[in-house]
Amino acid sequence: MKNRIEFNRNELSGSFGDIGTDFPLIIGMILASNLDVASVFVMFGLMQILTGVVYGLPMPVQPLKAMAVLVIAQHIQSSVLFGAGFAIGLVMLILTLSGTLSWLAVKIPSCVVRGIQFGLGLSLASLALTKYVPSMGAEGYVLALLGFMFMVVLLGNRHTPPGVFVIGLGLLYAIFFKVDLNSFSSGIGLRLPQFALPGAGDILTGFFILALPQLPLSISNSVIATNKTVHDLFPERKISVKKIGITYALINLVVPFFKGIPVCHGCGGLAGHYALGGRTGGSVVIYGSVLVVIGLMFSQAFQQVIQFFPQPILGVVLFFEALTLMLFIRDQAQNKRDTAIALLVALVCLTLPQGYVVGLIIGTVLYYSFCLKGF
Repeated sequence: MKNRIEFNRNELSGSFGDIGTDFPLIIGMILASNLDVASVFVMFGLMQILTGVVYGLPMPVQPLKAMAVLVIAQHIQSSVLFGAGFAIGLVMLILTLSGTLSWLAVKIPSCVVRGIQFGLGLSLASLALTKYVPSMGAEGYVLALLGFMFMVVLLGNRHTPPGVFVIGLGLLYAIFFKVDLNSFSSGIGLRLPQFALPGAGDILTGFFILALPQLPLSISNSVIATNKTVHDLFPERKISVKKIGITYALINLVVPFFKGIPVCHGCGGLAGHYALGGRTGGSVVIYGSVLVVIGLMFSQAFQQVIQFFPQPILGVVLFFEALTLMLFIRDQAQNKRDTAIALLVALVCLTLPQGYVVGLIIGTVLYYSFCLKGF
């Protein structure tokens, strides 16, 4: 396990690299579908720990974004959400074991993957700067500015990693100005995850209304782009698309039975952990352990837990996660054709409904069309 799992200041800093993406989606789904708080946090945390151990890298799991948006917008009942999680796990297992996923990873051009990464980065940066940072008015801007300064000054510093200071700033602000410590302490108590058995009807319904819209984004971003990001950040590690597909599938075949939300891997989360200092599986093990403790002991103080992470601080973390993703496009700069395709794919991902799958198709068709014509 040497060099695969480490626990130090850098791993602690990196452990909060994905919280800006995860936390709002998790909270939104809990409130929209009245999910069990303990089950959601404990299972989400356990899956982080699992992937940290299996990969020995800061390979996190994230809520399935397309599913989360639909659940939050339409208040879809929890049983359908659990059914959708099982359904997409089963589909992904079939795609992986049949070789279809690996075939797609070979056929989809690198410039298209870079476009997807850049588009996701633009989306996250926009969310950070237009929603999170302005959310608290003037004091929020001051908080975000301080967090931004910590990140700029300490970014890449292995001795004094920035994440500890940025998250610490947010926690101190919450403790002194936001959280009612008396109400918080009264809500502390052990609560275990609940068991659920997804029915055939819920699985079928979940497949059509939640899993199908999610599947293109999962194939392009959660698997192929994540695999590319692993190779970018950790070129010495040989992680295959097949392995990512299998862990994605198996996790989602398990968590619905314990009322956990459907999850995926994600290049944004990996980039976020890396940007704040994470280099081993210890980063996500620490993150997962914190989430498990929240679920087991603090789920009854849910409203207070929400306030522990001021949104402007989440916005700062999210912005640097986005920046790390967008910088990957640099390797396309030597080829004008590939740069143009990557930027077009990014624009489509950012602006169109189901933009990731549309961008994937358009970019791939353009690439092979240009190749046939000798461009």
